[in-house]
Amino acid sequence: MNEFTAMNPNPLVQYLNKPAAEFTRADLIRFIEDNDIEMINFRYTAWDGRLKTLNFIINNRDHLEALLSSGERVDGSSLFPFIEAGSSDLYVIPKYKTAFVNPFTEVPTLDVLCAFYDRHGKPFESSPEFILKKAHRNLKDATGLEFETMGELEYYVIAEEEALYPAVNQKGYHESSPFNKSGDYRREAMRLIAQSGGQIKYGHSEVGNFSLDGLNYEQNEVEFLPTNVEDAADQLVIAKWIMRKLAYRYGLTITFAPKITVGKAGSGMHVHTRLMKNGKSVMMQAGKLSDEARKAIAGYLSLAASLTAFGNAIPTSYFRLVPHQEAPTNICWGDRNRSVLVRVPLGWTTAKDMIADANPQEIPVKLDFSQKQTVEFRAPDGSADIYLLMAGLTVAAHHGLEMEDGLAFADKTYVDVNIFDEAHKAKQEQLEQLPTSCEESADALEKHQEMYKKNGVFPDNILQYIIKNLRSFKDKNLRQEIGEDTEKIMELVTKHFHCG
Repeated sequence: MNEFTAMNPNPLVQYLNKPAAEFTRADLIRFIEDNDIEMINFRYTAWDGRLKTLNFIINNRDHLEALLSSGERVDGSSLFPFIEAGSSDLYVIPKYKTAFVNPFTEVPTLDVLCAFYDRHGKPFESSPEFILKKAHRNLKDATGLEFETMGELEYYVIAEEEALYPAVNQKGYHESSPFNKSGDYRREAMRLIAQSGGQIKYGHSEVGNFSLDGLNYEQNEVEFLPTNVEDAADQLVIAKWIMRKLAYRYGLTITFAPKITVGKAGSGMHVHTRLMKNGKSVMMQAGKLSDEARKAIAGYLSLAASLTAFGNAIPTSYFRLVPHQEAPTNICWGDRNRSVLVRVPLGWTTAKDMIADANPQEIPVKLDFSQKQTVEFRAPDGSADIYLLMAGLTVAAHHGLEMEDGLAFADKTYVDVNIFDEAHKAKQEQLEQLPTSCEESADALEKHQEMYKKNGVFPDNILQYIIKNLRSFKDKNLRQEIGEDTEKIMELVTKHFHCG
């Protein structure tokens, strides 16, 4: 067993002794035969962003080889609303690198994510998964850079209220048991996600916690490590499925919804990003953010309003994006500041050896931590279509790298103060604002649509469908109309409780 596979939690990686990216059809067949796998599940996301399933019993080796060689047919019109029933057949073709052992089935089962192909055997142009692939390929071809992302899944766990060791209202950040009651669930979810191929950074409890009507609500987060943007999207989709399935087994309810009641912390799905060349990050230069990083930030900010069309897809998204909270409203960026749209988190750029300082027995060494630096886009939430959001961010980074005034735009939108302070009101008034409704998000996407259609990345029919769908909510003045009316807000929350 090599160094890469020795501690990898994915049983396929361990058994086959190679990274998942190198899995072949023969590898999967060998694993299936040697481990008495009886079933295969083809998995793929539909327009609602949730994983769908096609189950197969393995009849014999020829049947298995046929499944893994040719895929299967599905009814595209039942998966995507913009496909007409008269020409709806699509192929689902397994992507071997995504294979994982299903952690929930009694019958030994191997699951594998699939890509959509049309009747001509070409990738289905309107598939969100293929749109992301096109966006990334376009960026790489034009700039020689690769795009890596990592997602943060924030969610609430809802269970019967317990009287013992109550947590302080809205003070749950990094709380431990017994004050945090859902730690066992979170840790088990992390273990299963890692075994399915998800590269997890860490998990912890979040700020939000409260009790209501005999139920306890605890906010938690699972954060991933940066990886190829296409793989990052696959991991998030699988992770959300595992977390919901495990919660069902535990008798718990979880929700990724952006807002679940009045006056309590909402849940986001922040995305960290970095640009790579030849396997090395180009985000830092001489201890500071590189020009490439600042240009990418300029791209995120210049398309920020329309990125909400992919990352904030329901009316309650805009009940989270309100002033004076950690969720952003102003289109700006800054260091460490959690009220900005794009945040540059701490990146270990200090020259001081903190480990040696905390552990005097260690010999001081100078290490290069520049590879750890990311840039965080803080607007998205659990309603996002993960593939389209990642594609949109890839397009935005590409746009920023090609902006003639990218560095000047970055300088103009940088803030190093609390822009909600009265003393800095003038600065805040200079900044553009994120949309405040799905309708405004649709308007922004319509305005920016040519950027997304450039080089054939986003098909026009997808953009027009998203615009139409966002406008169908008719929510332009919804926040003002509802105000703090808890009953009406909870009606909306219930409607969108299981978004994404």
